Amino acid sequence: MLLALLLVLVGAGWLYTPDKPRAELEARYAGPTSEFVELMGLRMHVRDTHAQGNNERPVVLMLHGFGGSLHSFEAWAEGLASTHRVIRIDLPGSGLTGADPSGDYSDERGIELLAALLTQRGVARATVLGHSMGGRLAWRFAAAKPERVDKLVLVAPDGFASPGFEYGKAPEVGALVKLMTVALPKTVLRMSLAPAYAKPDAVMTDEMVTRYHDLMVAPGVRPGIIARMQQLNLLPPEPLLRTIQAPTLLLWGEQDQMIPVANAQDYLKAMPNARLVTLPAVGHVPHEEAAAAGLVALQAFLAE
Repeated sequence: MLLALLLVLVGAGWLYTPDKPRAELEARYAGPTSEFVELMGLRMHVRDTHAQGNNERPVVLMLHGFGGSLHSFEAWAEGLASTHRVIRIDLPGSGLTGADPSGDYSDERGIELLAALLTQRGVARATVLGHSMGGRLAWRFAAAKPERVDKLVLVAPDGFASPGFEYGKAPEVGALVKLMTVALPKTVLRMSLAPAYAKPDAVMTDEMVTRYHDLMVAPGVRPGIIARMQQLNLLPPEPLLRTIQAPTLLLWGEQDQMIPVANAQDYLKAMPNARLVTLPAVGHVPHEEAAAAGLVALQAFLAE
């Protein structure tokens, strides 16, 4: 009995993962082009290429996926810098934005935050690009604020019901998921990230995993992630998707294990102006795993 208790205590000490100091993380990951913008009571981490003198160029607003950050779009942001003004953000409960003091992580609040951000940036209309969870927020924004959206780019978007995620009912958040608020070793995070890539060993460098881990243990992020999950309220997408008139690019990895490429057909059936580009031998995160190929498709769509 004593030995079992000792093993539990040793294990708990090894697993315990405290938050990292905000100042340390901002020094490492904010970068010279980062801004921290006050919006609706939230301090949001933003990168906006307006400082490069491209304010008159068409705007692309990039929204990352669940557990991600604006850093995941680095290659695409650089690739578009010569033709577009690119705005990237860490969504509430993520990255260097951290927790939302309001405690509200609903899509409805997210929509109003995006509108406020564009207004604060002096942007009337933008192409909105979203990945996974950010894809759901992107198409919901396009449905709610059509006057603010020129084009829509959905990268393996979330939004349709799936096992464990029902319409009108928050998903069950299990004890093991909640445990991550106090215990999240980097090795565990690495294992949870691997299924997002078709070839994880080729993509998941130590630097990438360290960045994901550091930003997951930023102050307020893990409780924010749990709160977002607990507040998720999926709506049947078809009625909203049918209202979206903005030209839409669906971009999907053919080996996506998180949100299968077959789901693209649901969007194509519901969206009058959508088209699909698939990327072979690519998983759930094309902008990291096949940034060059994805950028070609993205640039062609934006140039139309």
